[in-house]
Amino acid sequence: MDRLTLRRPDDWHLHLRDGAALASVVADSARRFARAIVMPNLKPAVRTTVQALDYRERILGALPDGISFDPLMTLYLTDDTPPEEIVRSRLSGRVFGVKLYPAGATTHSDEGVTRLSRCFHTLEKMEELGLPLLVHGESTDPAIDVFDREQAFIEETLGPALERFPRLKVVLEHITTREAAQYVEVTGPNVAATITAHHLLMNRNALFLGGIRPHHYCLPVLKRESHREALVEAATSGNPKFFLGTDSAPHPRGAKEAACGCAGIYTAHAAIELYAAAFEEAGALDKLEGFASAFGAGFYGLPLNSDTITLERAEWRVPELLAFGGEELVPLRAGETIPWKLA
Repeated sequence: MDRLTLRRPDDWHLHLRDGAALASVVADSARRFARAIVMPNLKPAVRTTVQALDYRERILGALPDGISFDPLMTLYLTDDTPPEEIVRSRLSGRVFGVKLYPAGATTHSDEGVTRLSRCFHTLEKMEELGLPLLVHGESTDPAIDVFDREQAFIEETLGPALERFPRLKVVLEHITTREAAQYVEVTGPNVAATITAHHLLMNRNALFLGGIRPHHYCLPVLKRESHREALVEAATSGNPKFFLGTDSAPHPRGAKEAACGCAGIYTAHAAIELYAAAFEEAGALDKLEGFASAFGAGFYGLPLNSDTITLERAEWRVPELLAFGGEELVPLRAGETIPWKLA
């Protein structure tokens, strides 16, 4: 197969940043995806519907001429998010989820939730209105090993929450373990998961190839090979509970190559191409369209896109550096080749 035509895909988990950084990266996603769920962890965080709508206008204003792209906005859940804000967001028609960051779990999560019980009235309203909870699923208990924090979160926080709110729509984002994939598979149709390209392509050995590799550092962190294999199995299974979410998260080179480097991997420059490489390695290119172009839209209750994109088999070399506002950004597989290219 030398050409692969897909219904235009969507990205159900994306970081676009703001200002000059936004202007540097948004076109990479817009060339590949029709829509994207946009994360709200700016500084300051997107906590209200008004802030989300303003951010949406800034995203649209940063698009190059002639490129169509629909940013699907989210709110940043805090201990103090009122149920009334959920009503406003639903009525806006522009907000499609509320993001749960356990406080301190990842980049710009300091304003996140300290204890989920403080949000029960808000979750009750989300359940009533069908607004999904988008979950960064990691425990922040320092006593729990970093490689076990996803499983601990599911057992200690997410499971009990879904027992209390059994109709709440939940997306467990960027899953990284066999246990998370199994949990999503056996729960009800109101629970789904996104899977990144980098978690399909790499295991934790990639963090230490020839030394510390800061541009392979993300949260949740890469896991053992057995977990990567389980994610590939889930992504290529044809199960509509698993769908594409890049978690593309750009940081300046200096913030990654630092004594305390930021978590996040930039993949938007070659997102669908990287997924194609992963699915081809698994012998499952025929499963890519459902995962990338149909299952997420079905979960969110949105129509499928009517246009298509085409990938062609043509090796191309990823640039060593990309512009990122007034700074530099190192993309995934910088200086290496990728076997598929957007036509």
